[in-house]
Parts: sequence; C-alpha cells; structure tokens
Amino acid sequence: MIAPKKPLTILLASPRGFCAGVDRAIQIVERALERYGRPVYVRHEIVHNRFVVENLEAQGAIFVDELDEVPDDRPVVFSAHGVPKSVPAEAARRNLLYVDATCPLVSKVHREAERHAQSGRTVVLIGHAGHPEVIGTMGQLPPGKVVLVEDAAQAETLVVADPENLAYATQTTLSVDDTTGIVSVLRRRFPSIQGPKMEDICYATTNRQAAVKAIAQRCDAMVVIGAPNSSNSMRLVEVAANYGCGRSRLVQRAADMDWEWLGDAHRLGITAGASAPELLVDELIEACRARYDVTVEEVRTTEENVVFKLPRALVA
Repeated sequence: MIAPKKPLTILLASPRGFCAGVDRAIQIVERALERYGRPVYVRHEIVHNRFVVENLEAQGAIFVDELDEVPDDRPVVFSAHGVPKSVPAEAARRNLLYVDATCPLVSKVHREAERHAQSGRTVVLIGHAGHPEVIGTMGQLPPGKVVLVEDAAQAETLVVADPENLAYATQTTLSVDDTTGIVSVLRRRFPSIQGPKMEDICYATTNRQAAVKAIAQRCDAMVVIGAPNSSNSMRLVEVAANYGCGRSRLVQRAADMDWEWLGDAHRLGITAGASAPELLVDELIEACRARYDVTVEEVRTTEENVVFKLPRALVA
C-alpha cells in the first residue's frame, strides 16, 4: 500500500520573478537575433540567470567578457546592469553596431550621478563592490568623483575632502532596510548631503522584498529561485531570514532542491528574483507536487504594470 503524501502548503509570494528591465533586456537580445541574424554577441550575462543565458545561447547569442572578443562585423548588446562610459566609447571607436540593454532605472542613477558630479559634488555610491551595476555606475564619472560605501560601518568611518559637497546614489538591487540604515548614517554625519527624492532601489526589488516580508512569519521554510550572483535574489534570502523565516535558501531550479533540508515543513514560501523566469517557479511547484499533497496560496501585496520601451533601432 502506498503511503499518502504529506500535506504541504505553498505560500507563493507575488510580485515575483521578471521585472520590466529584465524582460526588456531579454527581448532586446531576441529582437537583435531576428534583425541581424546569428550570432549576436552580448557583453556579460544579459541578466544574472543561467537558464535565461543558456536559452539565449541556444538561439544564437554568444556571451563574452569584453569587447575585444567581439568581431568587427557583428552586433553586440550591453547587459541590463549597465556599463562604464569607456565601453560604448570603445565600441564607437571600432564602429561596432551596439545596442544598450541597460535597465532604464539604472540609467536614471547614471544620469543623477553625472548631474551631481557636474555640480561639483562627490558621489557616495551605496552598493556591492565588484557587482556589474556598481562598476557601470562608477564608470560614469571621472576618477575621484565617486566613492563606494557597502555598509553602515563604512558609512560611519567615511572620510571625504569636502563634506559640504556630497551626494549619494544607490545600486538598484539592495536591501531596502539595509540601505535605509546606511542613508541614515550618511545624513547624520553629512547633513548637507544631496540624494534622490525617492531611493534609487528599483520598484521590483522593493516589491519583491515586501512580498517576502508579508509571508515570512507564516513559513516553516522559504525558497528563493535565483542565481547566486544575482544581488536582488540574495537579498530576498536575507529578508526572509530577517523577517521570521530562518530556514531560507537560494535554489537555482527544482533539480537543485535539497528535499532533506525541507524536512517536516508544513508551509513553504516560494518567490523568485527579478531575473528568474516564472517557468522555474512552475517547475519547483510541480516537483513539490510529486512528493507532497500540495495546496498553493498566492499572497499578492501589490500589482505591477511597468513596461519599458525597446530601443528605436529594434522596433523601426
């Protein structure tokens, strides 16, 4: 006699998964392949998700680290994270056909940083060292015009040449709570510091963190579908742990799930980072159904209807 499956309630966080910037970036690569044929080169991962990257590779995209790997006669797409000014400048020097898939919300941070630098302010960038978005934002300004701060402790010890002429900007995929703390330190130490009217953290990052906060205390365990190099996905794991679900982890897809880790959990929270497709959420739910008697409860905290236009070169 087959033993009955144990019951498992899945609390499905919503919003989750693709944001408008990620959706736009993927469409840009697909449209470029349609318009220019195979191959189309892409500088860095278009978004931080191996499933997405491998799917685009199968369509004819070739991912490279730097422009010197791109032949003169093929188009290149810049990733959604943004690039330093030196990259399009080099592409233009070589007469490369390039399409910039930088998320418009990241481009907005770039323009803000430039505006502050032109006004003579040093820009304090809140973000993670080495992340492509941070490299791209710092690369908008001349050396010495931007300084990186990663946490509140660094903000407490920050030393600048002209404390009266400062501004701050932030990476778009940070923890809302952590960033609020860092900004508070900067405002206390440098009362005249300038900043955006609204934090630079993007709507999708904010909404996905709020959705996780809404279900964390009700969950015995939480799975975030995403990539380990995805900042917004890693922040969701941290938020879940900080808001009442200590058993939280990142999983790239269902095949990577550690079912022993799930143990005797009765309520499993599931969400997905902004670069993870819904297909991977469905895949994990089906894997749960194979092992448990599953009930799915979607918990929606807000509606999203943001859409970003594609570059003119791909829609004309």
